[in-house]
Amino acid sequence: MDNRAHNFNAGPAVLPVSVLQQAQAEMLDYQGSGMSVMEMSHRSKVFEEVIQTAEADLRELMGIPQNYKVMFLQGGAHLQFAMIPANLRAAGVSADYIVTGAWGKTAYKEAVKSGLVRMAANTEASNYNRVPDAGEIDYDPKAAYVHFTANETIHGVEWKNEPVPPQGVELVGDVSSDFISRPINVSKYGLIYAGAQKNAGPAGVTVAIIREDLLGRTPANLPVMLDYKIMAENGSLYNTPPCYSIYIVGLVLKWLKGLGGLSAIEKMNRDKAALVYKVIDESGGFYRGHAVPEARSNMNIPFRLPTEDLEKKFVKESEQRRMVGLKGHRSVGGLRASVYNALPLESVKALTDFMLEFQKNNG
Repeated sequence: MDNRAHNFNAGPAVLPVSVLQQAQAEMLDYQGSGMSVMEMSHRSKVFEEVIQTAEADLRELMGIPQNYKVMFLQGGAHLQFAMIPANLRAAGVSADYIVTGAWGKTAYKEAVKSGLVRMAANTEASNYNRVPDAGEIDYDPKAAYVHFTANETIHGVEWKNEPVPPQGVELVGDVSSDFISRPINVSKYGLIYAGAQKNAGPAGVTVAIIREDLLGRTPANLPVMLDYKIMAENGSLYNTPPCYSIYIVGLVLKWLKGLGGLSAIEKMNRDKAALVYKVIDESGGFYRGHAVPEARSNMNIPFRLPTEDLEKKFVKESEQRRMVGLKGHRSVGGLRASVYNALPLESVKALTDFMLEFQKNNG
C-alpha cells in the first residue's frame, strides 16, 4: 500500500498489512455472527473459539509442552513485574535478577517493593551494552527464580542463549520485544511473558506461559486479578479479557504460520537487522551502534550520530520520507530503529538508503 508509513516504532508497532486487512473485512461481521469481535460476549462460543484457536496456534509455533498453561492477561509487562514475585516468591525467600537494561532494572525495582531480591548481575557500568558472561553471574542456589530480559528494547541488547540458573531454580524470561521472533526452548523456563504490542499484536494483551506445577506456589491471599492460578484455571476468562487484542494476536499467529513459522521469521529478521548494522559498521564512525556486536538485538537497533543536532536533523528528514519512530527512547536519546517481524524488507531498505544518503550529505 503506497500510503503506508515505514513504521519503526518500538511499540505499539507495525502489524502485518494482511492482518489489518482481514480485521478490516471482519470489523462489522465476524464470520457471519453479525457482530464485530469487540462487540461480542467473551462467554460466547464464537469468542471461545477465537481465544482457543489463538492458544493452539501459539502452542504449535513455540512448541509449548502440554504441562504449560497459556494465559492472555492485561496490564502489560509492568503488571507482570509485580505478579511474578507475588506468585512465585514465598515469604522470606529471595529472587535473583539479571539486569541488562532499562526494563530489567524496572522489573528489579518493582520486585524490591514486596520482598527479598538480589541483583545477580548488572551491566549498568558498561551502559547496558552487553549481556554478562556466565562467570559474572552470582546466582543464589536457593533463589525462588532467576529473572532476565531476553531483549532490551531501549538499549538494543539481546541474549543469544538463555542464562542457566542453578539446579532447581526457575528461569523467568521477559521476552516482550523478541517474542515469536525466533524459536526458543520453552521447557527451559518456569515462566515466559510478553507484552503483545511489539511483535504479536496491539496493546492491551500480555501473554504469559507458565509451567503448571508452579501454580502451586500462588499464595491464597492474593487479589484475584493478580492470581496466576485463577487466571489459568479459567482459561483467561475469569473476567472480560482484552477480546479484540486477542483476536488480532490470533490473526498474527496465523500469518506467522503462513510464513513458515519461527525459524523462517528468524531468518528474515536476521537479514533485515544485518542490513542496518552493515551501514553502521561501514560508516567510519558516523553512525555508532550501542550494543557490542555479540549482543546486538535483531529487533531494536539504537545508534548515535556525531552530534545531537545531526540526530534531530536525521529524525526530521526521515519523517519527511514517511519514516516514523526513529527517535530514540526519551531516557537515552539518540536514534533507534525497531525492525520487528511485520516490518517489511522494503522499509529496512528505505532506511538504509536514507542513512547512506544522510551520511553523504552530512558526513
